[in-house]
Amino acid sequence: MRCMKAPLFVRALTDEEQQQIQAGLRSSDAFVLRRCQIVLASARGERAIVIAHQLSCNDQTVRNVIKKWNTDGLGVLQAGSSRPPRLRTVMDERAIQQVPAILHRPPRDVGKEQSLWSLEALVQVCFEQELTGRVLTIEGMRKILRHPLETSEAPHQQPGCPIGGKKSP
Repeated sequence: MRCMKAPLFVRALTDEEQQQIQAGLRSSDAFVLRRCQIVLASARGERAIVIAHQLSCNDQTVRNVIKKWNTDGLGVLQAGSSRPPRLRTVMDERAIQQVPAILHRPPRDVGKEQSLWSLEALVQVCFEQELTGRVLTIEGMRKILRHPLETSEAPHQQPGCPIGGKKSP
């Protein structure tokens, strides 16, 4: 038999919170309006699945808002970053800054047979020079090349450093 979890509801609202939520219902910001609707419906005792159906959103979204309300209170009305909370990096800033120097040299200088850089060759050279702890995927290297460096432009934007293309005259 399947074990059912207890329904999730928001904690009791203070008078100040109640006033802020009521004011949020008149907001022109759809994000704030939706969150206020979720909090009030949960405070009335409605379950997440019912609220989701009424607001045409996912029930997990409703549960996320309820959990955030229970920890952050009115902070739930502030839109946060949509970026994942932790971005895994496979190259540190020092190693990323060395990539342009590699690209400014012909691949033959580092033991490759080709005369033009490819992403595959760059991945292999970065691993061989211990700039990365493992062999990266092509997409991983592409993301690193797009990484904005504070001290210089990203390597793919520098003149004369095309990956897999002809060098500009």
